[in-house]
Amino acid sequence: MIDQTSLRMMQLAGQGYCCSQILILLALEGMGRENPDLVRAMAGLCHGMGDCDGPCGVLTGGVCLLGMYSGKGTDDDVADDRLPLMLESFRDWFAGAVAGYGGISCGSIAGGDCRTPDPSRCGTLLSGAYARIMEIVVENGMDPMTGKGDHA
Repeated sequence: MIDQTSLRMMQLAGQGYCCSQILILLALEGMGRENPDLVRAMAGLCHGMGDCDGPCGVLTGGVCLLGMYSGKGTDDDVADDRLPLMLESFRDWFAGAVAGYGGISCGSIAGGDCRTPDPSRCGTLLSGAYARIMEIVVENGMDPMTGKGDHA
């Protein structure tokens, strides 16, 4: 059975968004926000940063998402001291999740063709990554539905 998050991921993929964009869009939607500039910026991470040998967008998008929850965003803001450990936790999870694919590159994980990723590999990885990121956020006392700072 497909849960609502997985269904939404499939819808976003069908609309042409890549993995890194989908991670950010899910979080923004959960917070009731829109940020087209951020979503467009995340396109720079798509398809191994435009090179199939580059790192997977789930990894790069995931660390960006953790930064969105805990990084510095304004002159008066400070990064959360837990950010380095949060990033390490996600990177460790990711390394274990892709251990059987021969590397962390988009091409290794996608089965060789970054423009047409393997839906079973990439979809499963994307879903697992989003769930793990939300766990990390909650484990660190943050609310994934409000994000960081006052955005009223």
